[in-house]
Amino acid sequence: MATVGLLAGIGKLPVTFLREAKRLGERVVTIAVVDAVEPELAQESDQFYQIKITKLGSILKTLQREGVTEATMLGKVTKEILYGNLGIPDWRALQFLRRVRDRKDDTIMLALVDELADIGVTVLDQTRYLTPLMPPPQVFTKRQPTAAEWDDIRFGFALAKQIGALDIGQTVVVARQAAMAIEAIEGTDACIIRGCALARQGAVVVKTAKPQQDVRFDVPAIGLTTLHSLLEHKGAVLAIEAQRTLFVEQEEVIALADQKGVAICAVSAESLSR
Repeated sequence: MATVGLLAGIGKLPVTFLREAKRLGERVVTIAVVDAVEPELAQESDQFYQIKITKLGSILKTLQREGVTEATMLGKVTKEILYGNLGIPDWRALQFLRRVRDRKDDTIMLALVDELADIGVTVLDQTRYLTPLMPPPQVFTKRQPTAAEWDDIRFGFALAKQIGALDIGQTVVVARQAAMAIEAIEGTDACIIRGCALARQGAVVVKTAKPQQDVRFDVPAIGLTTLHSLLEHKGAVLAIEAQRTLFVEQEEVIALADQKGVAICAVSAESLSR
């Protein structure tokens, strides 16, 4: 039985990974690196620790002590959280921050991959146990996007790819082929709420993988919280990149979207060009 480490942030995705890994016979050691993780992680993990992400030395020592040789990082740890009140970094974290050349997501995560490699821990492909959650092109809901909404999806898809290439974010909110919001430090949900509020109603949300997406970290994902954010200001469409976005809580999301008249679809560059 292999021991897999799970560095967990906010949301249901870490729980989904945990259950699938355990179903396949893995021993899972979970370290919650932020507050407010799902309670199921503590209840169902073989070992569970709460260690803030700024305590990097403690995290690495815990993984070594538990015999972890492979690990994954799942769940939200937005820059808004990172720049919030996480306490004083330990010595290992301070050294880590001095070494990174900038504070871009990919720079930080690749440096963390190197830190884990130094103690003999390989970072797993995030999709290793979650490929069934990455759907091909399709419309999930009863309501299909309108012709104007398809135009907004195409516009938003291209825009999301451009901001992803700059390592800024993965999500855009558009209306009438104009950008209402672009995801940055605030994270996906705050971006959606802000953009839908500016559009007033009928906004189209598009989330894609970065062109240079490293599947070991920050694979795009949506779930119930994403839809609730869209509904807060009467957003109309949620489009994700097919086969490159994790869609969790699918049944609940689709049921609520149908109830509210929201269209949800998975698209690709190829499907949008037809």
